[in-house]
Amino acid sequence: MRTTILALGILGVLITPAFAGRPVTDEERTKLVEALKAQGCTGGKMEFDSNKFEVDDATCADGKKYDLDFDQAFALLKKKAD
Repeated sequence: MRTTILALGILGVLITPAFAGRPVTDEERTKLVEALKAQGCTGGKMEFDSNKFEVDDATCADGKKYDLDFDQAFALLKKKAD
């Protein structure tokens, strides 16, 4: 019984897909670039994940890299030093 439960647990982990963000569309990218510019930032890796837009490793006016999160209306939710 114990072996069966353990085997089912391992199987569940192996077949469960990893939930990752999706790439942003061209239209979303254009709006994100504008939202980043408003924060004094450029570049970074963009994706949509967990009902928000995430930009990782954007370079901002102070020369440092940040991770930024924006809501679906492209308003800033969080800006965290990388």
